[in-house]
Amino acid sequence: MTNTKNRSIGFVRGTLAAMAFAAAGAAFWLTPAVSAEDAVVIPPPALDEKAASSSETAIFAGGCFWGVQGVFQHVKGVSQAVSGYTGGAKDDAVYETVGTGRTGHAESVEITYDPSKVTYGQLLQVYFSVAHNPTQLNYQGPDSGTQYRSTIFAENDAQKKIAQSYIDQLDKAKLYPAPIVTTIETGKTFYPAENYHQDFLTLNPTYPYIVYNDLPKVANLKQLFPALYSDKPVLVLSASN
Repeated sequence: MTNTKNRSIGFVRGTLAAMAFAAAGAAFWLTPAVSAEDAVVIPPPALDEKAASSSETAIFAGGCFWGVQGVFQHVKGVSQAVSGYTGGAKDDAVYETVGTGRTGHAESVEITYDPSKVTYGQLLQVYFSVAHNPTQLNYQGPDSGTQYRSTIFAENDAQKKIAQSYIDQLDKAKLYPAPIVTTIETGKTFYPAENYHQDFLTLNPTYPYIVYNDLPKVANLKQLFPALYSDKPVLVLSASN
């Protein structure tokens, strides 16, 4: 993982054309989505959880957590989406340390949701369709390393079963140009990331990396999942305040 400065520098060198979007960042929501990654239209999972009234959590990793968090903050039924690190030890859950790629951590997002409003299967559908590209092994867009791997951190056996069933379903349908490489890990602890990473997409809508890589994901969510889309994001820092 690169730090914020290096991530921006590397991105600008590789995608100078994206800079044109930065000046129009505030007006992005009125323009068509243009992104390094295209969304994929996929069916809902054949296997899903039953609706329940209690709050549940899901943990997904799919590249830089800025975009993944930004997408799920706009999903109805989600009460919180926190950027963080999952897969390694507590002492290593620090941005610069995770960036070495040697901690076992992945940049991830812990999602708290109401399964009576949005199911685990629906969250998975958003995850595989618009939040990231599940066919990229240990990288997403301009970011590379195991800390950017595509991983579902299942909280229990039911989530593991639903996730594996959905991966098998999507692979069988051959909706992607390559096999899905998403892994399923269990028994891992989520550690929240530093405050400056929280709500990054919402707070930095003109940041070139966000404009090119992440804002289109939110636009795709709105277009492909209108019934799930919430215009107002649930923010971590405002909730903590």
